[in-house]
Amino acid sequence: MAERRVVLILGGTSDARQLAARLVAQPPPGGVRVVSSLAGRTKAPVLPPGETRVGGFGGAPGLAAWLREHRAAAVVDATHPFAARISANAVAACAAAGVPLLRLQRPGWTERDGDDWRRVGSAEEAAALLPGVGSRVFLTTGRMETTPYAGLDDLWFLLRSVEPPEDAVPRNLELLLARGPFTVEDEIALMRRHAIDVVVTKDSGGGQTAAKLDAARELRLPVVVISRPAVAAETCVASVAEAERWVAHVLE
Repeated sequence: MAERRVVLILGGTSDARQLAARLVAQPPPGGVRVVSSLAGRTKAPVLPPGETRVGGFGGAPGLAAWLREHRAAAVVDATHPFAARISANAVAACAAAGVPLLRLQRPGWTERDGDDWRRVGSAEEAAALLPGVGSRVFLTTGRMETTPYAGLDDLWFLLRSVEPPEDAVPRNLELLLARGPFTVEDEIALMRRHAIDVVVTKDSGGGQTAAKLDAARELRLPVVVISRPAVAAETCVASVAEAERWVAHVLE
């Protein structure tokens, strides 16, 4: 029975780290082995408490094999809201291995008075919309999916990410390597310094990266917001506390 009390957290987010910390500090009765899996896309990730593995499983079949081998009792998918492929693999793997799955996903952002949001469904749609919205773009979607913007030679981009992009990038681009959270004051100063007239972001939700939205509202700038993909898992919660209670219930 002890071997089956393995909880796999598909992580890389602050919520995943918080959940791991809670389960390690106050494990359910009988104890639990917490294993956090990171995709390995960031060279210097912030590691959570408990055990950590880095790198892919080899798709849904590889993840299902890992769950069987380690006799996993539960999986919590706490990956980024836009990690659609990983989430879909988790659904398929847990179904194949007969392991309960929970999706932990914080709520998306809500538009407020004074906001000028233009919602789109993808990076490609955002790139197609930009020429009619602004000319100096603050691109805050990270180092992935930069290719759709590469052909926009008439626009200037400030790209902020933790690590340099590996895909094609716009010709007129300045790269800013930085890790949040950022204050509203710093975001306002940054946008003014670079004469930004439009912001592009993914609807990641949470407070760590929301300061740019407050800054854009203060400066009356339009924001192109890329909407999230649909949730693949049947069971989904919005908070770390709810996920902790779900794990305790599964392990009872």
